[in-house]
This record gives sequence, C-alpha cells and structure tokens, in this order.
Amino acid sequence: MSSYFTDLAQQYIDGEWRPGTGSWDIIDFDPYDGEKLASITIATVEEVDDAYRAAERAQKKWGATNAYARRAVFEKALAVIDEREAEITDVIIAELGGTRLKAAFELHLVREFLRESVQLALRPEGKIIPSPTDGKENRLYRVPVGVVGVISPFNFPFLLSVKSVAPALALGNGVVLKPHQNTPIAGGSLVAKIFEEAGLPGGLLNVVITDIAEIGDAFIEHPVPKVISFTGSDKVGRHVATVCAANFKRSVLELGGNSALVVLDDADVDYAVDAAVFSRYVHQGQVCMAANRVLVDRSVEAEFTEKFVAKVRTLKTGDPRDPQTVIGPVINSSQADALAGVVEQAITEGATALLHGATRDNLVEPSVLTGVPADSDLLRQEVFGPVVFLVPFDGEEEAVRIVNDTPYGLSGAVHTADVERGVNFAKQIDTGMFHVNDGTVHDEPLVPFGGEKHSGIGRLNGETTVDAFTTTKWISVQYGRSRFPF
Repeated sequence: MSSYFTDLAQQYIDGEWRPGTGSWDIIDFDPYDGEKLASITIATVEEVDDAYRAAERAQKKWGATNAYARRAVFEKALAVIDEREAEITDVIIAELGGTRLKAAFELHLVREFLRESVQLALRPEGKIIPSPTDGKENRLYRVPVGVVGVISPFNFPFLLSVKSVAPALALGNGVVLKPHQNTPIAGGSLVAKIFEEAGLPGGLLNVVITDIAEIGDAFIEHPVPKVISFTGSDKVGRHVATVCAANFKRSVLELGGNSALVVLDDADVDYAVDAAVFSRYVHQGQVCMAANRVLVDRSVEAEFTEKFVAKVRTLKTGDPRDPQTVIGPVINSSQADALAGVVEQAITEGATALLHGATRDNLVEPSVLTGVPADSDLLRQEVFGPVVFLVPFDGEEEAVRIVNDTPYGLSGAVHTADVERGVNFAKQIDTGMFHVNDGTVHDEPLVPFGGEKHSGIGRLNGETTVDAFTTTKWISVQYGRSRFPF
C-alpha cells in the first residue's frame, strides 16, 4: 500500500498538514478487497473557514505575481508527477478500483492539463475600448476572481481536481478543494502534496476532507469564494447552483450524462463496435460521457449486436492490479446494488439480457440489454456502471428523436461512412459535445468541455477556463475634462 495513505490522511490548510477536529472519521476503503486504506478525521465548519481565509490572504500576493513566475510552479508539478508516477498509479488503483489502463489514461490527461496551465498563466489579455467621450480611454482588465472553491467527484478524482485547481491557480487565484469522501487522497491531499513539492506558496491551495453531514452548505455559502467549480450529479449540482445564486456566486457545473453512440446504416461496423465497447466500459462505465445507450440502424443491427456482445464477453472483470483486467470494481456497494437493480428492472419491464453480468461484492460484470421499452425511465437516466442498452432505430430522423429524448446533453457519437452526414446529424443533437466516427469519451485541454440541459452550466478548458476563473474590470481614464450637467 502506498505511503501516501498514511502520510496524506490529513487536512491541508494554510500550508500545513493537520488533523481535522470533527467528531468522526471518513474511512477510505479499497473498493476491490475492502482493505482499509486510511482514516481521516473530518474538517469542521471552522476549518473550512480557516482554509478560505488562508486562500484569501495568500491570493493577494499571488495575484500580483508575474505570470511568468507563476507558471514555473506548474512546470515543476509536471516533474513531480513524473517522479511519483508509480506511487500515483498505485493510489488510483487502490482508492478508485481503477485499472492500470485507466490510471495511465488519467495520468496522461493530468499532464496535458498541467501543460496547458503553464500557458494559461500568460493567457489573460486586456483591451482598450473606444469611447464616445472625447479624451477618454476605456481600459478593460482581466483579473482573477480571488478564491475558487472546487468540489471534485470519485470517478476521475485526480484529473477532475487538477482540471479546476491548476488553471484557477495559474490565473492568479487561491483555491480550496473539497474531494469526494470516497477518494480523499487521489482527489485531494495528493494534489496538495504535488503542488507543495512544486513550490506553490503556502495558503494558496487548501484541501478540506469533510462531509455535508458535518458542514452543511458552509463550503459553498462561505463569503470568500467567488466561483464554485463542481463536478458530480445533476441532483447535487442543482443544489449547488441554487445556493451559489442565492449568495451571488458564479457556479461552473460539470454534471451527469446519458450519452448515445449512434451507428448509421453505412457505418464501419467493426470500428463502431470497438468505439462503443470502449465508450461504455471504460472505468467500469463510471464516466459522465459514457455511452449508456447504443443506437443501431436496423439494417446493421444483427451484425453489430453479434460482434458487440462477442467483444464484451472478452472483457476481464477482476483485480484492477492485474494488467489484463479491463473492468475493476465500482466505487462502493451502494453503486453495485443500484446497478444490479437497473438490470432487474429492465428485465421486469420486458428487456432481454444478451449478457447478464453477475455481481460479486463491488465487482459488476458487464450486462448488455436489448428490447427495453421505449417509454422506460431507464433510457432517460444516467446509469453509472457497466450496463448498456442496445436500441434499434429506422432512419436518422428516429435516431435523432431517441438521442434527444433525455434530460441530459453532455456527449455522444455517430458512426457513418459520410463525414458530413455525421456532422449534420450531430448538429441536431441537444448536447455540449458530439463526435463523428469516434467514441463518446473525450477531453482535450483547448476545447470547451461542458453540457446542455441537466448536464451542466458553463464550460472549462482553453479560453473558457479563463472566462470561468477570471473577471473583467473596467477602468476609464479621462485625459481631458468631462462636462457635467450640474
């Protein structure tokens, strides 16, 4: 077991590692074998306040620091990750149940986003805007918001913490990070440790490991943070947005999805099968962009279904430490039970299980279901695990209607021999992202990432990250003399 689980089982506030003072502990378990990894005494409302006040104090100097000096921290953070890659991989496998492939994928993306943060420090640009008043100069400055609160999820905790923390810091802000209770190390204190070793001044990044049962809405209601960046479920996201609005804060919400991968009648079936299997089963299907639904034109339904089921049968479920394992455990027993319930509900409603995966503790084998009734709620909700619904359709018009028949709109994909046909199809889908002849799971540092409908508000990556974590300030200069009416 990595020493990180003993060394980092603490709060990180104002540049110091310290225990929480709450009345109970969060127990960090390995979802594969149930081994206790760490015990962390939770942070209280007072410690949340300490963290935000520390970030507020430290941000003043940091925001005034030369952007070239700021970016050196992120260059060093990349070096730290390279040095600690084996240990970080072990943390991801043990705490998340992520496979070695998944850990490598997450580390790759973290590096990409840190590299972009190096450049992001230099990205904000001001403007001089014309004025109708003689002698006046209008200057528009792009400035840090001050302090950003970040709440990260359990599925890609290292990546999705870094994805908000790094750019917020690069743009001159202080940050307080609250990781998910199931991934307090990978999503929280590990990030703090990396930036500490990279030379980030104390107080700028703080990590509070806690639970709403202890702090309520204190993390998002606190007067210091001006922006809350939340990644998680739409149910919690709705609450975060409501509280933020009531307290005059901005929220950036990256929420759930119910993506579809669509196979048109002229698709390369073998390639579409590969894309669909990855899009559904990467990290046990615990991905917001995962293809819950695979829609197949009836003209290729038989061929696609046969090849899809055959490929899914080859996916090994088991110990995530085994390099041959494709599907490790889901995050906890509640999730495993919920997934078994989804399969049973679908069968009760009349669906056919082409594959009916067994559930052993937190290991959930793949299930492939077809014939789910068109009016079933299962086709409209997010299913966070290795369960997929195959849905036949007749023609593009019906496919568009089915894809859009969900409250979510995050990602999706379409496969076709005609690229422009695919683009025209994509334009008809109410979603933030859509991919032609590829999978549904993508994230790139420069491309705006986010969803429509219940899948979120706002975007991250590239210029949209600058918009998320900075604000504009108008300063006018009158070189002549203004005339006043009295």
